[in-house]
Amino acid sequence: MADLRGGAIQFFGTKRHHEKWLKDTENYMIKGCFAMTELGHGSNVRGIETVTTYDAKTEEFVINTPCESAQKYWIGGAANHATHTIAFSQLNINGTNQGVHAFIVQIRDADGNIFPNIRVADCSHKIGLNGVDNGRIWFDNVRIPRENLLNSVADVSPDGQYLSAIKDPDQRFAAFLAPLTSGRVTIAVSAIYSSKIGMAIAIRYALSRRAFSVAPNEPEVLLLDYPSHQRRLLPLLAKTYAMSFSVNYLKTLYWNRTPELNKTIHIVSSAYKAACSWHNMRTLQECREACGGQGLKTENHVGHFKSEFDVQSTFEGDNNVLMQQISKALFAEYLNAKKRNKPFKGLGLEHMNGPSPVVPSRLSSSTLRDRQFQVDAFHLRERDLLARFAEEILKLLSQGQSREHAFMLSYQLAEDLGRAFSDRAMLQNFLQVEESVPSGLLKEILGLLRSMYALVVIDEDPAFLRYGYLSPENAASVRKEIMKLCSDLRPHALALVNAFGIPDALLSPIAFNWVDANAWSSVQH
Repeated sequence: MADLRGGAIQFFGTKRHHEKWLKDTENYMIKGCFAMTELGHGSNVRGIETVTTYDAKTEEFVINTPCESAQKYWIGGAANHATHTIAFSQLNINGTNQGVHAFIVQIRDADGNIFPNIRVADCSHKIGLNGVDNGRIWFDNVRIPRENLLNSVADVSPDGQYLSAIKDPDQRFAAFLAPLTSGRVTIAVSAIYSSKIGMAIAIRYALSRRAFSVAPNEPEVLLLDYPSHQRRLLPLLAKTYAMSFSVNYLKTLYWNRTPELNKTIHIVSSAYKAACSWHNMRTLQECREACGGQGLKTENHVGHFKSEFDVQSTFEGDNNVLMQQISKALFAEYLNAKKRNKPFKGLGLEHMNGPSPVVPSRLSSSTLRDRQFQVDAFHLRERDLLARFAEEILKLLSQGQSREHAFMLSYQLAEDLGRAFSDRAMLQNFLQVEESVPSGLLKEILGLLRSMYALVVIDEDPAFLRYGYLSPENAASVRKEIMKLCSDLRPHALALVNAFGIPDALLSPIAFNWVDANAWSSVQH
């Protein structure tokens, strides 16, 4: 977790921290870890229980773990190697809790000896990612210099006065956590990288492995020539492309970030982190099954990847919680537009300013593949779910429910809306890439992939039928069109996975010659 620790020093710290810590962290001269999560608090950072007080007599902070649920937990690098940590803690100044702040704490010396008043333990063996030595940390009234407070948002004077230009605690907390979006960006990108490897292995294997004959004395059929096998893999390939375009957009957005973009980056990174990590788990499982028994072998990567990356749906925010965060932000945008009678602006919500799209009563093949129909369907779902969600929240508030309880009771609509936002944003990114490509075969193939992505999303989301965006007849037409798109994409399958540019060394033996990989000559004696 040195990337998070270094990012914390860079963004939470100021010149004094940069000069003393940043270069050595970047060069791995200092082995760092990032201690935010606790046994009792993960997604709810605001509720962490570690407490830090200030001793003005010695100009030191005193960090303490007051109870077992406050122990730092899942801290990558802490169990065996880290010498320093960024410890997140409630800051109590003169009896007043000023909220969560971050401190640089040394936990070991250069020889690996744990410092006094600090206890460290391993988090034990996990279902995956055991190359990371996740550890637990307890602080027993550990004293650190006043200068070790990362003070870009707030500081404490030598005589113990709390200083911050941001007076509102909510705004201060938001400013404090804004730089941490790098973790969600990294997970979204990483999830798509492993999805690409899984897809490349499974499709290359399906283009060489044969099974069963359709008639006597005829050759066995390639796996990918079976319509059922196409239906398993090619929609996931289209989704992988759509998400790849979107994480590239997210990387650009994060690289060019400004304070004005913090809200957008928070929402988009939350959406893509959840969508991409969910997609990765589904893709790796389907690819593992599509490779049959060969998919079970660790050397073929796919099954192993699934256990290694399963945790992506949990860390940097539980995916379901992230979906609800997105919906809360969209609700705020909705209220702002309606109460002030202003148009929607930003987050791709400008489509809310126009009339509601109308889906044709009967959908032909050409209509289903038409980008305008696809955009209209995604816009219709998002705007309707946002209106429904806002109506439900406002109704509960009018009945005397607290804002927090109202959101809690509306979790189903919140998660549906979060997914609708994610899907629409990804379709929007896909269209931007498609528009940048000149006419020709590549543009035609991108059109097939885009149609596959859009129609699979429509087919898989019950909201399209639940709320009447599509009739049962039109829903059946969508499913039939997906089968046609599978057939149209089949000739391009190898080119599409080769276009990922994955080095051969990162693929597996069955992505090449699965017979040679299992031949007697390959057995080690």
